[in-house]
Amino acid sequence: MEIHGYSKEEQDAEGLIPAELAEITLVASPNELRRIAKFLENCATGIEERGKSWTHEHLSDQDKSFENSPHFVVYNPNYEL
Repeated sequence: MEIHGYSKEEQDAEGLIPAELAEITLVASPNELRRIAKFLENCATGIEERGKSWTHEHLSDQDKSFENSPHFVVYNPNYEL
């Protein structure tokens, strides 16, 4: 597993390459954590069912209550065009 990301200040810069992060901290309510867990479970199922054709998914696309939250993206490490 790898974790990549941007700082809040960098998020709108063009041509930005995400940095590999050593640690992340989720500051979330129990309800938010359960919704994130459901999202992660759905991503895992998508990867298992679609294999290398499953690219990535954004939490806010699946759960609109996260639209104003930092971007949370799951990417398939085995994705192939």
